Amino acid sequence: MKKLRTYFITGLLVITPIGLTIFLIWNLFVFIDGILGKYISFILVRFFGFESMTEPVRGIGFVAILILILFTGMLTSNYFGRKLIQLGEWILKSIPFVNKIYNATQQISKAFISEKREVFKKAVLIEYPRKGIYSIGFVTRDTGGEVKEKMEEDAVSIFLPSTPNPTTGFVLFVPKKDLVELDMSIEDSLKLIISFGAVLPEYTVEVLKQNKISDLKRLKI
Repeated sequence: MKKLRTYFITGLLVITPIGLTIFLIWNLFVFIDGILGKYISFILVRFFGFESMTEPVRGIGFVAILILILFTGMLTSNYFGRKLIQLGEWILKSIPFVNKIYNATQQISKAFISEKREVFKKAVLIEYPRKGIYSIGFVTRDTGGEVKEKMEEDAVSIFLPSTPNPTTGFVLFVPKKDLVELDMSIEDSLKLIISFGAVLPEYTVEVLKQNKISDLKRLKI
């Protein structure tokens, strides 16, 4: 029985991450596929004579999204395309409330997708939600304007992500003296947050040197 228990636990440790990965990828695929899949299937039936197709073809929407993303990337690589995108952004930013949503999603996208990671400057520890309990946050910029004047001390804007979805969270304004700077990279910090704290980045002198060099390049110092 002891061996069976050991085999079961070992198998569970192997199968669980594989199963969860497949589950998440499949649901992401189904979600993306569903965005355009039914509309493309309707067009095929309505205008191209595919009357025998009774339900959307699985995967056609996913392929359409990939093509749309590639086409958008190609479009922005030339002058005319960039001007067209800028016009679209200008329209979105001119609409009240919509501009707030667009600006927020644009900054979050740059933070998590862009190679430059311009929004997040540094990973830090802050005492939150109360004194003696620490959370990982990301410095976005030095606090300025009315917030700085009212705080009457040097402070920074901190994005405090939630777990396991780091695209949501809180914006905090924290005095610089209350920050505990971390040597780990932005990527390692995100891994730690997404994994519920289970995936700890390697902490060696060599790794710290590489992270610092990476941060200097990202900040263009």
